[in-house]
Amino acid sequence: MFGGKLETTELFPYPEPLNAEQKEFAAALVDPVHKFFTEVNDAVRNDDTSNVDRRTIDALWDLGLLAVYVPPELGGLGLCNVQSVLMAEISGSYDLALSLLIGAHKSIGTKGIERQKQKYLPMLSSGRVFGAFALTEPGTGSDAASIKMKAVSSPCGTYYTLNGSKLWISGGGLADIFTTFAQVESVDAATGEKRNKMTAFIVERSFGGVSTGPPEDKMGLKCSVTNELFLDDVKVPVENVLGEVGNGFKIAVNILNSGRYGLGAMLSGTMKTCVEKAAAHVSDRVQFGRKLIEFENVQEKLAMMTTQQYVAQTLTYMVSGNMDKGSVDFHLEAAVSKVFCTEAAWNVCDEAIQLLGGNGFMKSSGLERFLRDVRVFRIFEGANDVLRMFIALTGMQKTGKDLRGLQDALKNPFSNMGVIFTEGTKRAGRSVGVGGTNLRPFVASELQNAAKQCAESIDVFSTTVESLLRTHGKGIAERQFQLARVADCAIFIYSMVTVLSRASRAVKLNLPSAEQELLMAQIWCKEASDRVQQNIHRIQSKSFKENYQRMATVASYISNQRGPTYTNPLEID
Repeated sequence: MFGGKLETTELFPYPEPLNAEQKEFAAALVDPVHKFFTEVNDAVRNDDTSNVDRRTIDALWDLGLLAVYVPPELGGLGLCNVQSVLMAEISGSYDLALSLLIGAHKSIGTKGIERQKQKYLPMLSSGRVFGAFALTEPGTGSDAASIKMKAVSSPCGTYYTLNGSKLWISGGGLADIFTTFAQVESVDAATGEKRNKMTAFIVERSFGGVSTGPPEDKMGLKCSVTNELFLDDVKVPVENVLGEVGNGFKIAVNILNSGRYGLGAMLSGTMKTCVEKAAAHVSDRVQFGRKLIEFENVQEKLAMMTTQQYVAQTLTYMVSGNMDKGSVDFHLEAAVSKVFCTEAAWNVCDEAIQLLGGNGFMKSSGLERFLRDVRVFRIFEGANDVLRMFIALTGMQKTGKDLRGLQDALKNPFSNMGVIFTEGTKRAGRSVGVGGTNLRPFVASELQNAAKQCAESIDVFSTTVESLLRTHGKGIAERQFQLARVADCAIFIYSMVTVLSRASRAVKLNLPSAEQELLMAQIWCKEASDRVQQNIHRIQSKSFKENYQRMATVASYISNQRGPTYTNPLEID
């Protein structure tokens, strides 16, 4: 997409990864899961007490919701990614905090264990032992590679001694098994230079020296306990190294990538509940002699809330579906899904409260709890601001290589006529509106205009990316004002393509929802394509570049003074 070459095989048709047996198994779980959240779990009590009682935890284990990925032969349900997404979507529609407690264990707390799975996965499923993911430290947040925890190899080479602390560990107070990361010092045999290698370990509380602090007092997600983790001379056997020494950063990133789409699943469920509460209210509430739904500004809010929920759900099932079909390169798509879904959820919940008015501000509506719970999703498992840089820079790498290849070819044109002709023809065609992206063969007839809007967005986006690379080269990494807009364009374009794919599927299958899905796809492609154009303008506009410089200067003033540098209009502080 960044280079104007959309890979349609992972977009069209919309993935159908489940066979009949898998669908039947997933369907059989739906009613018991709904029953658990309506008859056993009490989300209000969980929030008020910042705790989940033993009866509820036991029921979770009995259902298998804490071991969805673990194979049946090791004590779990053995669900695929799409089946798990369905469970997360249902849980997120009732209780986000409990959903996070479940997710922290079943996903990032368990998924990284491979070579040692015969020993640990039965403990983490039928053994009813909680696992947690311990990466963040007091001095590190989004910069995961800069962790300071040390792991020192024993003289006999049979164990490592770990010392240090970890911060904000979801489920840390419940867990007895931790996927933990530390620096292992190694010496380069050739140069004698000492280097730290980030390495992943499985740490058991039973090893001794492992302790956790009291639960953090948080804005939301109250019953999903978050603790500090302390490791004091913890001896970890060498067989508990995950992967190889030095592969810790890669392992951490892969675990987080595989968990990000699950956040979107939870939040699409939350958004669905928000839409339902808002729809019920505006359909019944009468003001000025008319039902609220009769007012156009209410119609706009409700339609956009529903459309955003549809897009979020579509992204989640697209990413998980492709994973189940065998895709192994989904890190960008997972990041896009995480950013879009977390920001859409905040907006949908906020708008639901707005539509309910004073009723929405009351705790009894349940929306107040959702809003507190939703807020942190834009921060953890990769802060959205950092993920935007990741999306932009990772996506631009391939385009940068292609561009360098063309530049190298031009140095010796007679030996590289094929490369020059191919790349030159593509660029010349795009510049006059010929040979650009064409999505029309892949979408329903009713979506031809929406497909054109999306294709035009792809073409202007790829041209803009190439222009930025030509202008800044490697220095593009420091042009974060522009990179944030590049990422937003990528997010909007990918979301457009996925809804085109899903809505076309609805038409092909003649689903009862096909008409509504077509309308929402058309709404979103118009909205998203306009947002792409706005972001492109901000990237290219000289006046906006000047405004970015003003922002940088103002930020410097504020940073130096640790606050505003001006007084109130009375000039009295």
